[in-house]
Amino acid sequence: MYIDIGKALKEAAEDDAYSLAVLTGTGDYYCSGNDLSNFTNVKPDQIAQMASTARGVLEEFVNVFIDFPKPLISLVNGPAVGISVTTLGLCDAVYCSDRATFHTPFSALGQSPEACSSYLFPKFMGFAKANELLLFNRKITAAEAKERNLVSDVFPDDVFQIEAANRIQQYSKFPPQSMRLSKVLNRSPELKILKEVNREECKLLEERWQSKECMNALVAFFSRKS
Repeated sequence: MYIDIGKALKEAAEDDAYSLAVLTGTGDYYCSGNDLSNFTNVKPDQIAQMASTARGVLEEFVNVFIDFPKPLISLVNGPAVGISVTTLGLCDAVYCSDRATFHTPFSALGQSPEACSSYLFPKFMGFAKANELLLFNRKITAAEAKERNLVSDVFPDDVFQIEAANRIQQYSKFPPQSMRLSKVLNRSPELKILKEVNREECKLLEERWQSKECMNALVAFFSRKS
C-alpha cells in the first residue's frame, strides 16, 4: 500500500492532466492504520531486516508527500489511525466528516511519531495539544481536529461527499501552474527541515521496532483484542 500510494502520487505529479491530487478512504474508515500482525509474524532472526526494510519504505513514502509539487487534499470520510493521521500535516487542505476521529497510539504500542508529525503537530497545535496525540494517545473528534488546525473544515456526514466534491471541483478549475508554483513557494523554506525530520523519525522507528518494549506492547495489544 505504501509503495502503491507513492507510485500514484508520483504519476499525478508528473502528469500534466492532473492539477491536484486527492486522498480518501472507502467504507466506514478513512484508514485503520498499519496491520500490526506484520510485526508478530516475523521470526526473531528476521526482525532486524524487517525493521531496516520497513524504515526505507516508510521514509520514501513520507518523502513523496513532502516532495509532491501540486495541491494535495485529504478527504477524511471516517476514523483515521496512525500514519493516516500524521500524513495529514503534509497535505495542503484536509476536509472531514463529522464522524471522523483521529488517533495516533504510538506510545501504547511502544513506537514513536512519523510523517514529520513530531515537528509539524507542535507547530500548528502547540506542544501541549500535540503531546496529547503523539505522547498520550488521546483520540480526538473532528471538531477538535479543526480547533487544533489539523483539518481545514468539517461537514455533516450525510453531506460530506457532496460538499467535498464541490470543493474539489472548484479547485480543479484554478490555473494549475499558478497553484503548483505557489505550493512549491510555500513548501520550499521547510523542505530541508522536513526531509531531516523524516529521516530522524524513521531512524528512531527502526530502533523501536526491534525493541523488547515494542514487542511486549504488541503482544499486549493482541491479547486485549482476543
